[in-house]
Amino acid sequence: MTVSPYKNSENSKKEQIASMFNQIASRYDFLNHFLSLGIDKRWRCKAIKLLKKYSPSYVLDVATGTGDMAIALHRQLGSKVTGIDISSEMLKVGQQKIEKKNLGLINLIQADSESLPFDDHSFDAVTVAFGVRNFENLSKGLAEMARVLKPSGKMVILEFSKPSSFPFKQIYGLYFKYLLPFFGGIISKHKEAYDYLPKSVEAFPEKEQFLKELVNVGLEDVKQYRLTFGIATIYFSSKPVQ
Repeated sequence: MTVSPYKNSENSKKEQIASMFNQIASRYDFLNHFLSLGIDKRWRCKAIKLLKKYSPSYVLDVATGTGDMAIALHRQLGSKVTGIDISSEMLKVGQQKIEKKNLGLINLIQADSESLPFDDHSFDAVTVAFGVRNFENLSKGLAEMARVLKPSGKMVILEFSKPSSFPFKQIYGLYFKYLLPFFGGIISKHKEAYDYLPKSVEAFPEKEQFLKELVNVGLEDVKQYRLTFGIATIYFSSKPVQ
């Protein structure tokens, strides 16, 4: 099932996503950390920690947004990082953060996750934090990320998921479906963005279904790590040695 931000729009999901993030870019970081109570920072650190023992020299961060994951990757691993996103306004915010912190080994460019402007086998690792559910064509985006990975390279995907244990499932469902869209819409002044968020998570093929998506694009050693009662999940996989 395809879920898009704007019900009555004739634009593609990709175009709608770019437009949505362009409109909320200036408030995105504040809302992201505020509505998650800062837990999203710890989730990113846990995802990056899985890469530490492999010491990737060059990492691609897809759907990088305002660059939080790219910055954390560089700080924790010392890696050179290229971040890509389709939203020009999100990238502007990210570039300002990088320049302010004087992080010269991070490069942000506007690009489409389903048509990456890189050669085969370019990166030691590829990451995505809270972005794959926004892909218009999930299989195509995953295949592109696998294509640019070097043999034995690692892919780490951090994404929202749905808790399944009582009573956290019910409590979080109330927050995620009603309170988060309400407060997010008021603060961002963009109701559609925070109505879209829970709907996109609900439609996303998580757990074993998503692991199968990774296997289908040629990745192996697929694993998942559930975080904070299942609110988020890290998916880890490797590209076979050729």
